[in-house]
Amino acid sequence: MDHDCLKIRIEHGDAIAIGPGKAALLEAIDRCGSISAAARDMGMSYRRAWELVDVMNHSFTAPLVKTNPGGGKQGGAQVTELGFHVLDCYRQLMRKVVAACGPELAELCRHLAATVPPV
Repeated sequence: MDHDCLKIRIEHGDAIAIGPGKAALLEAIDRCGSISAAARDMGMSYRRAWELVDVMNHSFTAPLVKTNPGGGKQGGAQVTELGFHVLDCYRQLMRKVVAACGPELAELCRHLAATVPPV
């Protein structure tokens, strides 16, 4: 069953420290090796991706993404050890919530309208 109707976000003050989009961005940075390549891969602007990384890096006790300025082999970005740990904790949290609340979540999602209302 698809649980796209459930989104868990961990807030830090007024900011979202980690949520589904930021988790996906961490995975894309790990896969692509840079923020710009991850942004392209996800169909978002570099500026937006950098803003999301900046919020994550300032929300935790240490950065989740380490950047290396410059192009070529010297440039790029890597998910830090803490970044992988936070991502793993977030994914485990999602799995546990879905497992614990599966029937209720399925029932709520079953009653959602076929179209999304305008905002």
